[in-house]
Amino acid sequence: MKLALDAMGGDNAPQINVDGAKLVLERLERLEALYMVGDEAVLREKCDAAGIGGDKRLHIVHAPEVVGMEESGLAAVRQKKNSSMSMAVDLVKSGECDAVASAGNTGAAVAASTIKLRLLEGVDRAGIVSPMPSVHGYVLVSDTGANPDAKPGHLVGYAVMSAMMARYIYNRPMPNVAVMSNGAEDCKGSEFSKEAHHLLQNLNEQELLPFRFTGNCEGHDLFETDLDVALTDGFTGNILLKSVEATAKAFSHWLKDGIKRNPMAMLGALAMRPVFRRIAQSMSADTVGGCPLMGVNGVSIIAHGSANATAIFNACRMADGMLRHSVNDRIVESMAKINTALHSH
Repeated sequence: MKLALDAMGGDNAPQINVDGAKLVLERLERLEALYMVGDEAVLREKCDAAGIGGDKRLHIVHAPEVVGMEESGLAAVRQKKNSSMSMAVDLVKSGECDAVASAGNTGAAVAASTIKLRLLEGVDRAGIVSPMPSVHGYVLVSDTGANPDAKPGHLVGYAVMSAMMARYIYNRPMPNVAVMSNGAEDCKGSEFSKEAHHLLQNLNEQELLPFRFTGNCEGHDLFETDLDVALTDGFTGNILLKSVEATAKAFSHWLKDGIKRNPMAMLGALAMRPVFRRIAQSMSADTVGGCPLMGVNGVSIIAHGSANATAIFNACRMADGMLRHSVNDRIVESMAKINTALHSH
């Protein structure tokens, strides 16, 4: 695997990317080359300090511009053609690299990947797939921000793409997939969700879906059931994702505050420390590392802005898994059958 890393992306860049690169070089067995894209002088100094400057698999590509976290994604891609993010994606477009990872501006990462890499054959719109912790591991939510104004037909693509990820990355041979709604009954939901449900149900009756379509799901199903994939538009999905992240942080704050106020609770907390550590790890976005932008003709992993070195490594590990299992090829195969059925009506 040849990987491009946007070394200037992230709230704490470039140091977290250098530290993450060190983990990648040490732990990713299939890595052939790692291209770090950013300010060459700064990166060389930091890579030397981290002890990885002499690694023959490491290549530094100079990029004189950086996309800020608050910039308009599309405008940044158009105006900053020599940004670390755009040049990292260019390496995948040219075939020099197999995948790209960035903890930078999400909108810019989506725009750059979509514009430069284009879409997979049979896919109408790309979507971000976000793994969220649940009682049985992870539930994949798509879309969580790439396409706020989705059409019902786009959810068919999200379903296939997320199901392929659930099958090959999370080892769910026959993923359970549902449309997010305000009730489990088929009659519940907005016109958008009901139309998406109708499309998927028809394909399900024709036995064309590479997953188990279970109908509608409610918010609590994401965390309490064996649901593998939840489908929604990018507007709703992004609100859901950020609300869950904020709730987890608030709960952690309340728990710590309550423990500090009670001496007996502090003693109990010492005994519970291993349990708290496991829970924190399972809920941490760093454990997931990054969310793939599914549907583009390449592998593009988007890490969160506050990513640390572990998150960068896990984002790169996610890219390795996508490539190793040829997930994009599986998506194209499944979408070809589905589109043939949709267009025949």
